[in-house]
Amino acid sequence: MCVIYSLCLSLHYFSSRRSFGAQKEQIFMTKVKMSWHSMYKSSKFRHVYGKAGSREQCYEGIPITHSVHDNHFCAVNPKFLAVVTESAGGGAFLVIPLHKPGRIDPHHPKVCGHQGSVMDIRWSPFMDNIIASSSEDCTVRIWQIPDGGLRRNMTEALMILIGHSRRAGLIEWHPTCSGILLSAGYDCKILIWNLEEGVAVKMIDSHPDVILCMSFNTDGSLLATSCKDKKLRIIDPRSGKVLQEADCKSTRVNRVVFLGNLKRVLTTGVSRWNTRQIAFWDQEDLSAPITEEEIDGLSGVLFPFYDADTHMLYLGGKGDGNIRYYEVSPEKPFLQFLMEFRSPAPQKGLGVMPKRGVDVNECEIFRFYKLVTLKGLVEPISMIVPRRSETYQEDIFPMTAGTESALSAAEWLSGIDRGPLLISLKEAYKRPNPAGLRASKRDRRTVKGIDLLENITPNTDKELLKMVFKQQDEIRKLKDELGEKDERIRQLELELKNLRNT
Repeated sequence: MCVIYSLCLSLHYFSSRRSFGAQKEQIFMTKVKMSWHSMYKSSKFRHVYGKAGSREQCYEGIPITHSVHDNHFCAVNPKFLAVVTESAGGGAFLVIPLHKPGRIDPHHPKVCGHQGSVMDIRWSPFMDNIIASSSEDCTVRIWQIPDGGLRRNMTEALMILIGHSRRAGLIEWHPTCSGILLSAGYDCKILIWNLEEGVAVKMIDSHPDVILCMSFNTDGSLLATSCKDKKLRIIDPRSGKVLQEADCKSTRVNRVVFLGNLKRVLTTGVSRWNTRQIAFWDQEDLSAPITEEEIDGLSGVLFPFYDADTHMLYLGGKGDGNIRYYEVSPEKPFLQFLMEFRSPAPQKGLGVMPKRGVDVNECEIFRFYKLVTLKGLVEPISMIVPRRSETYQEDIFPMTAGTESALSAAEWLSGIDRGPLLISLKEAYKRPNPAGLRASKRDRRTVKGIDLLENITPNTDKELLKMVFKQQDEIRKLKDELGEKDERIRQLELELKNLRNT
């Protein structure tokens, strides 16, 4: 009897252990499923893929610069592609109409007014024919490119901005004001230029070493910088006051970018173990990063590109052949890896098409222009959301920044901040065609008695540029006045309706 009793106890013990183990396994699998769902949440951008352009869509035969400066050397907008080239006796860059891919003539006209090598080029986000360039000759120059492109070498700039004592390495346009431009030089100073007057209105000298990167927030009220002294700074650009500062002793911060309206900043750099990493920061508290993530052990500078419309982050390294992309969220997990575009050809730099220039019919949400120095090639790379429908997809193309300036230089300098004026890619954006541009120039002559295109006889190109900025300001004020009158009309109609009801 004792033996039978002990056998029953043993069987009961093992059966209870088995059921307890099954319960633990079930709980564990439930937790795994929950964590899996939290990590891999559904996203409309989950299956975005990169598509390299065909040979007919590439630009070949371009003598891309051999400069070792860590910059993109490429700028693009819906009308033109600009590439810094190798040249003797000064700096130069090519400007190619975007609709003319193929092999470029070796004697293609260039913009060659600088006395030293060109270090950075940026198209104006408001005027597709205006481009700024900085050079080793310590100057920043503003150029106006004809609609059809260059027919001969351009040596005369619209405006020459002189203020740096050493080479000017970086330039950055204000995101909402067409008359403000920033430049950073190897003299460790940032100059704020009022292009409506052609003068420097502010000098920021809070950096003890060379400035590596600058980035505006969405409305241009804050400026983030990375410096060779391993510090990340958030600066009020109008006063020059440093609002936040992070001392990154264990890492070397190279590039910084504001993440739209999330009140977050992302940096790329090198960790203490010489691995490339990215860090996620709160712009109001830089005491410590929110999260850090190591990428790989390569040595090239990692360039971040953020798309505020889709909340997607793209990482492309200098000398790499791949482009990683993530989805950014304000809560954990802050960065969700999506996929990686791979290519065997290393990239020297990457130009980014503004959102108003992407092909919405192909569900293209982002487009790079990749510089391949060994082949003298510029290759477009499209980031596409796979959709079967060929119609406009409103859910992946929200309202985006247009070409209209939100405020004048004087208003911004006085302390006014405004976000970008948004447009719909479905209604507001149309592909440029020369005939339509010529017609619009003939038709758009007067607005409320203000002559915009006729009776303007500027003596110099500088006066012409000033008139362009002035006309933009007048048009913006007239639109504001029209909006106020529309609101007044609605109020009067409501009062009239109330009187009739009584």
